[in-house]
Amino acid sequence: MKPVKKMQTFEDVIVGESPQIKKVIRSVKKIARSSTITTLIYGESGTGKELVARLIHNLSTFSHQPFVDINCGAIPETLLESELFGYEKGAFTGAQVRKPGLFELAEGGTIFLDEIGNTSTNFQVKLLKAVENKRFRRIGGVQEINISTRIIAATNVDLLKAVKLGKFREDLYYRLNVCQIMVPPLRERGKDVLLLANHFIERFNKEYQRNVKGLAPETETLILNYHWPGNVRQLKNAIERAVLIEGNEWIKPEDLGIHSERDRSSERSGKKVLSVNGGFTEFEIPDEGISLEKIERDLLLSALKKANGNLSYAARLLKINRGKLRYRLEKLGITNKEIYMAIHSEN
Repeated sequence: MKPVKKMQTFEDVIVGESPQIKKVIRSVKKIARSSTITTLIYGESGTGKELVARLIHNLSTFSHQPFVDINCGAIPETLLESELFGYEKGAFTGAQVRKPGLFELAEGGTIFLDEIGNTSTNFQVKLLKAVENKRFRRIGGVQEINISTRIIAATNVDLLKAVKLGKFREDLYYRLNVCQIMVPPLRERGKDVLLLANHFIERFNKEYQRNVKGLAPETETLILNYHWPGNVRQLKNAIERAVLIEGNEWIKPEDLGIHSERDRSSERSGKKVLSVNGGFTEFEIPDEGISLEKIERDLLLSALKKANGNLSYAARLLKINRGKLRYRLEKLGITNKEIYMAIHSEN
């Protein structure tokens, strides 16, 4: 009798205890129960969108079937069509044999369309037919091929904004966005960054046969305060570098390759991340830009946390009246649940 292979679980893959990542986990569990529901995953580059897609597949009843992924933004439009739908012999110069597409190869399983927001509107028309009707034709073919494949798409682009700008088809957006998962950036996951760092230390210790014990206290402070523009991918690469190349017993800030970079940035600008003096506020704007709405949201929630939810006290901290505070909370759509979680968060 062959041994039964243990199925991958959340504990094997997702590391984190923040409310944001727990929300992702709950969504994944619900979506995995259905074999047909189409899902759209949002998140910045490096947050782990493919990981979430694979997890949906692994927890489904058809986890033994193929998981096929393709980065739509990295392939030219003409090649993307042939990669997804395949082609018949003689369909174009060089098509010497029939080639099945990725939709066929993913039959019964999952196809993951990463960076869907970077595709052309011409390609989106063809994709819409496949997504909507669950059938397509190979390039140069006349016979329709039926598919039974779960479709998961992902993007770091605001698709609704792209729809308004005419860069993404509205009908395809609503067809893909049956279920939606927002993967939070690492900077919004609080102490998850420490859990992830230690997870990667353990992983790379085994992989490279090292014996790194963990993070030095000053390193923990650094990674908690660092912006992590590359998100989990950047953290993973930094820890791998520290374990493999530095190999110290305890990982120091300079081992990560981010401390000196941040110091140089501060020296060049001569500014602090936030400095208020005499009514003038200075910000160091990161190269990738920053969301003004996000800053206001964070300031409001920080004031409410400090005030333990007392609106009048929080308004005084922000030097506005209670009415203006209520107006800003409603304008930004900040819910009582978000306020509660902010008040009771440890970070």
